[in-house]
Amino acid sequence: MAIARIVFNLQWKSRHALHNDALLLARLNSWRDVFPPELDAAIAGGSGGDRSSHAFDPGVLTTPFREERLISLEPRHFDRSRLAPEDAEPRLGRFYPGQFARLPDPGAIADRQPFRVVDTRPEQLRIDLNHPLAAYPLRLDLSIEDIANQVVEHGGRCNEVADLITGGGPGMQARWRDLPTDFWSGQPFRRQDSGPDAAFYQQPRFVDHLDRTAIGQISALHGRLIAGGDSILDLLSSWHSHLPGTLETGPVTGLGMNADELAANPLLHQRLVHDLNAEPRVPCEDHAFDAVICTASVEYLTQPLAVFRDIARVLCPGGIFIVSFSNRWFPPKTIQLWPALHEFERPGLVLDYFLESCLFQDLETWSMRGLPRPPDDKYADRLPHSDPVHAVWGRRI
Repeated sequence: MAIARIVFNLQWKSRHALHNDALLLARLNSWRDVFPPELDAAIAGGSGGDRSSHAFDPGVLTTPFREERLISLEPRHFDRSRLAPEDAEPRLGRFYPGQFARLPDPGAIADRQPFRVVDTRPEQLRIDLNHPLAAYPLRLDLSIEDIANQVVEHGGRCNEVADLITGGGPGMQARWRDLPTDFWSGQPFRRQDSGPDAAFYQQPRFVDHLDRTAIGQISALHGRLIAGGDSILDLLSSWHSHLPGTLETGPVTGLGMNADELAANPLLHQRLVHDLNAEPRVPCEDHAFDAVICTASVEYLTQPLAVFRDIARVLCPGGIFIVSFSNRWFPPKTIQLWPALHEFERPGLVLDYFLESCLFQDLETWSMRGLPRPPDDKYADRLPHSDPVHAVWGRRI
């Protein structure tokens, strides 16, 4: 038998964006685990460094789409008691945990997976139980990092590799049948701490908000998307700008909330202390930057559309805006919608910021999961995997 360490990249395209969802699976067992037949040859005869690409029709890697899995519910069958008071109604296009629906057939939601609300008329709710990728053609790129023979089998579970690759949320980023998702009803941009941001950020915090592996992934992404010599705005910046050392940039401007943190950032040529929640206009000239980056901070914006539109103003035509984030944040200052969303709905929310601004094109989302956490990380004894990384980007029209 062979034990393999493989990075899978699942690529799919919705109407509005190109999506790439990467996942590292370590210790895959060629004898015990079940691979899609199209991958058998690549795994069986593969060696470290091999790469291959495989195309799949809709419903091959996932369960096929079935109309009967669009289910109408009486309003009483949606358990509103589980919703937060500020979000007391089901929202169009949003995903909810399986236990929120009281179905006549309790087995209709296998393993209680999330379902999507697709009709919110008062007299009738409609939910979609299909896999969110069921209707999309998929491309799967795999890169074998390591593969070695193992003589002794010590037990373990049998994994359906296709379920591992497509499970956990990929597909939630896209709108349902191109209908805008209702991220906006209620009071989604309220915060636990509604006090002035200037007071909250008055004391410097010289901490990293993600583990080193996740930071490295974000830096590498910036290196792939930003050209050498580009002028860069690091939005909501701190003492690190998450740019790779190999990238020879033009001038880098940091806009943040704490002067001491900005002063400690060696990459910055200009430092601006500015509260975007109080004044969403960036204090810079039109077309001042070739690229804008925003790392692990978009969840704090209370006026995101105003900010995104102003970022388009300060970008040169064709300039890129890259927004990256993970699953760690300061709870008092994040918008209340953010933690209520599924991890893969958050890229959909940020993608909606781009779409609703109407000023960006060539939109893409990307995720990376399953990488090992650094062994000396303070959470290494509890969390074996690195912080997941999600990013959304687009270019100024």
